[in-house]
Amino acid sequence: MREIVKQAPKLKRQFELIKSIKGVGEKTALYFIIATKGFEVFSSARKLACYAGVAPFEHSSGSSIRGGTKVNHMADKTMKSLLQMCALSAVKHDAQLKAYYLRKQDEGKNKMLVLNNVRCKIIGRIFAVINRDSPFIDTYKFVA
Repeated sequence: MREIVKQAPKLKRQFELIKSIKGVGEKTALYFIIATKGFEVFSSARKLACYAGVAPFEHSSGSSIRGGTKVNHMADKTMKSLLQMCALSAVKHDAQLKAYYLRKQDEGKNKMLVLNNVRCKIIGRIFAVINRDSPFIDTYKFVA
């Protein structure tokens, strides 16, 4: 797969853009390119988040609303596990996501819920760099 990506200029560019995001590595970048067919299949980050099983949905039945939001169990499990590793890495190495994670934990949120939110943010970042066609720029370090 690496050789195919190196030979196709568009895929090589997408690969480099995705890898510019902190926490996202080579395997995840390759898998995203494969799963989205070069970002031709999914039109938005929300649709990809649904496919990956990280987008929360309200759990309701008719007029009664019982319980909180839940993610769908019918997801691309490989993508979800890769995103979990990316989220754990990003929380350690990305100052912005680390601050978000700690803030939500201080609010009393469940750790897995916050990590799921970080996974959604990573998907959003991936779509942003692909749509902008420019590498990820960490503007958080410029904030005073």
